[in-house]
Amino acid sequence: MRENPVKQKLQNGEAAVGTMVFEFNTSGIGRIIGETGTEFVLYDMEHTGWSVETIRELMATTRAANIVPLVRVPATEYHFLARVLDVGAMGMMVPMVETKEQAQTIADSSRYPPVGRRGAAFGIAHDDYTGGDVVAKMQQANDNVLLIAQIETARGLDNIEQIAAVDGIDVLWIGQFDLSTSMGIPGQFEHPDFQAAIDRVIDVATKNGKAAGYMALSVDEACQLHERGFRAIAYSGDLWIYQQSLKTSIEAIHSRI
Repeated sequence: MRENPVKQKLQNGEAAVGTMVFEFNTSGIGRIIGETGTEFVLYDMEHTGWSVETIRELMATTRAANIVPLVRVPATEYHFLARVLDVGAMGMMVPMVETKEQAQTIADSSRYPPVGRRGAAFGIAHDDYTGGDVVAKMQQANDNVLLIAQIETARGLDNIEQIAAVDGIDVLWIGQFDLSTSMGIPGQFEHPDFQAAIDRVIDVATKNGKAAGYMALSVDEACQLHERGFRAIAYSGDLWIYQQSLKTSIEAIHSRI
């Protein structure tokens, strides 16, 4: 089983920087990103409509790159959680985590017995079609799977201490648009209540030995988030990076011709 350097860094109190992919489900995208020094890539199933079959192809190609492939599943359902791991994801982000029981379901569904209830299959994609000692593989998989719980509702924020206390949850990740909307202040990220929510997530994560996570839309924001205490940081997403880069270049060309 593969080691997960991103999980190791976060457990050691270090920061890891990745990106998200929503649009470009091509065979080369993982390897392209892997050549940039990005440490992890999060493929989104929640808002893209991508199937597990699409994720299977992305995992197969991304695992050939020097990068950790993660997947955001659409919901806390066993058939999403276990299947994306079986097709090669090295960790998952789960949206709308609101209770201790939900967080426990995520941890249980993603880890093998005796600490979880993930169904066992070996010699397939997640262990690179190799043989070997099954017991050792189960332990290694449990040790290396990275589990990210998204805190993006007022209820999740209310229950964050109990969510953070669940063994197996590695990252508490703020979903800023959904959380601000749930708080009745959609998109008002400078609002005092939202800023207080950020402080609370960072504080609870730190006290429980977890990492706080966030998606930054600019380099400056990413650096500010790290200074504030976030250690799992995604820099934007494929479609916005491409669009902004192209827009900047096209405007520069028009200004000179």
